[in-house]
Amino acid sequence: MSDRSQLSAWLAQHLDARNIDKIERLSGGASRETYHFVADGRPLVVQLQRPGSERSLPDEAELVRLVARHAVPVAPMVASGTDGTGAGFLITELVPGETIARRILRDQRYEMARSLLAGQLGAALGVLHAIDSDEADHLQALDQLVAARSYLDELDIASPVFELALRWLAAHRPPPSGLGIVHGDFRLGNFVIDEGGLVAVLDWELAHLGDPMEDLGWLCSKAWRFGSRAPVAGVGEYDQLYRAYERESGVAVDSGVVLWWRVLATLKWGTMCVGQARVHLDGLTRSHELAAIGRRVSQTEHDLLTELEGRW
Repeated sequence: MSDRSQLSAWLAQHLDARNIDKIERLSGGASRETYHFVADGRPLVVQLQRPGSERSLPDEAELVRLVARHAVPVAPMVASGTDGTGAGFLITELVPGETIARRILRDQRYEMARSLLAGQLGAALGVLHAIDSDEADHLQALDQLVAARSYLDELDIASPVFELALRWLAAHRPPPSGLGIVHGDFRLGNFVIDEGGLVAVLDWELAHLGDPMEDLGWLCSKAWRFGSRAPVAGVGEYDQLYRAYERESGVAVDSGVVLWWRVLATLKWGTMCVGQARVHLDGLTRSHELAAIGRRVSQTEHDLLTELEGRW
């Protein structure tokens, strides 16, 4: 809905609101449009599913409501469903706080938050992964190693480092740690943070059923440290994360298993960088941002070699 007046009328109808104002377009990715707005003085966020998207926003809303009932910190859900065209939507409260990683990692106002965040993230994941996966039977179970191999083949690129990583992953795959709800993109940028730390976990569109250690590995991969030396999201240490996770989930963390998932996370990010660069290079969307992401492919190859050094 690019027409603001049309969007305003649509929101007023769905929310039974008399006044919709301050509509502001946000970046919503390829599968959705996202807007901030105010309804009768209440700050809200709406996400609208783009035509042709395979992601179901009503299903995502169902998941957010589920995890909220189990005390996972999320933006409170206000409404969800489908519009007149059959496209999905969801509306949440606007949660005050910061999401930009650079500010969270550097600004003095978040100094205390940084000291608490690794433990808070571990606790949030522990609560999430303790939820019975049967409660989220609408989610798909995905084999991440198979998916990584398939996507790399689809990209049809020659990367000896990526192939080396895939062989190592196949040869050292650990037994499953269990089946749980996996957020799928648990990292800085998808959290709302204030001076006291974690406020809400956002962006559940990649959630699926899988090995819970996937989320820990993704969180601790080098790409999501944003240049910081601290191994957990650039803010904390492994023991802070693991202790909090074990306390909430009742599951002991094996650092070797997290390493395996960290390697897979780095490989996945590398292939995603290739894919996003292709969008620019093939002329589908000309973008300096996508081109710059493409330059990170060699960086992820270096990170993979560093992770695997001495492990053969």
